[in-house]
Amino acid sequence: MTDNKTYQSDVLGAGYEQLTLHYPDDFEGKVVATLVRKKAEKSTQKAVLYIHGFIDYFFQTEMAEKFNQQGYDFYALDLRKYGRSHLPHQKFYNLRDINEYDAEITDALEIIGNEGHDHVLLAGHSTGGLTSTLYVAHHPNHPLIKALWCNSPFYDFNMPLWKKKLALPRLSALGKRLPNLRFPSELNKWYVVSLHKDFKGEWDFNLEWKKPKYPLVYTSFVHAIFEAQKEIHSGVKVFVPTLVMRSHQTKNPKKFNIDAQTSDVILDVKDILKYSNKIQGSVTVMTIQNGLHDLVLSAPPVRAEVYEKLFRWLDSNI
Repeated sequence: MTDNKTYQSDVLGAGYEQLTLHYPDDFEGKVVATLVRKKAEKSTQKAVLYIHGFIDYFFQTEMAEKFNQQGYDFYALDLRKYGRSHLPHQKFYNLRDINEYDAEITDALEIIGNEGHDHVLLAGHSTGGLTSTLYVAHHPNHPLIKALWCNSPFYDFNMPLWKKKLALPRLSALGKRLPNLRFPSELNKWYVVSLHKDFKGEWDFNLEWKKPKYPLVYTSFVHAIFEAQKEIHSGVKVFVPTLVMRSHQTKNPKKFNIDAQTSDVILDVKDILKYSNKIQGSVTVMTIQNGLHDLVLSAPPVRAEVYEKLFRWLDSNI
């Protein structure tokens, strides 16, 4: 897992530390993941472990500090081949099976437990929400996980029904046989533009790690996600209270306009609701008016609502 347990200073600055986790070589060679930590002012047994989305990494310092203020130590993973964990020989975000991420999630939870915590909120955004949901479903007796929070989870591909029925299964099958083929991603080009301070947004993040454009996606990724979503669609069971949040609307703006700043332009929010309702267990779905795909990066009054609803829910469930 790790050569040692010594945290180093993190790129996010004061209070943020990182720990490199080492894993056996995979199909590309050497593999690492990175655990980032920001501790609350007062000692606490509560912690959150955050899992980022696709074409992403952890940079949401406001979220970490909100959790600290609520008495949680904050931890986040940069999964293998993302952000801090990407190595020069690796393709960014390269994935063949979503269960590859189990190793770093399991190790991160073990570290969090060893650092004096007995209550953990597992949290995930987008692909991280899909990953976190399945982790909870696959580890029903985990001693630390007490709740799950999913921020716009990637429970289905955002595409017309005919593509889901006809094209997607074939593309997934192709991805299993020929994992290094690339296919148009069809991701909306205004999403990162709506976020970054150098464009139309308010946030500062590394544009090499969270790229403004990603026109082609590996078919291996499509296969991995398609197989994972099958489990969600069949109705997995979660054994801890679960909160799913989504925006009130999906838009696909062709030009930059208000829709890019008040909508989920990546996923179909109707799919998030549909498949959240198929999950067995104690699941609450909340809709956030004018939320972006990453709800905590929405406009100030919108994300204030996200935090107010989240912490009120946590007070009742953890």
